[in-house]
Amino acid sequence: MRRSTRFALLASLAIMAVPAEAAIFIYEASLTGSQESPPVTTSGTGFTTVTYDDVLHTLRIEVTFSDLIGATTASHIHIRPDALTPTGGVATQVPFFVAFPIGVMEGTYDNTFDLTLLSSWNPAFVTDNGGTAAGAESAFIAGLNNSLGYLNVHSTFLGSGKIGGNLEAVPEP
Repeated sequence: MRRSTRFALLASLAIMAVPAEAAIFIYEASLTGSQESPPVTTSGTGFTTVTYDDVLHTLRIEVTFSDLIGATTASHIHIRPDALTPTGGVATQVPFFVAFPIGVMEGTYDNTFDLTLLSSWNPAFVTDNGGTAAGAESAFIAGLNNSLGYLNVHSTFLGSGKIGGNLEAVPEP
């Protein structure tokens, strides 16, 4: 084999061995009662960071919250159908993220979901988006990228979500 042919073969093998580089997307929100629909007067506050990896198809959800009125009953991410509609259906697990602290007035949460698994999604969201985990993931990320997603924490106080926040993309450094 000629030297130039061997070099070309080795170069092409090296290129094929390079793993795909993930794009990491980060979304954040402050969680307050005033961002609920309708707005709620509450002492509860919180913060969330949601990190999406488009190669691993993972979603890391980090939430901290405190001073809730009433104990937690649920938490999840909703996707609104459009910018004019104040609420939307739940996209992620229902009624709450697996292992989310329930029955408390303050807490922290940190979990990473495999978005290729149907168990990471609300079954209705999967059905509404092609019936597959891939369809749900695609619709979910499109919603987040269009500022249509929000995370909320529900409590026994009025029941329908007492602190929440619109997930906004964090600009790359």
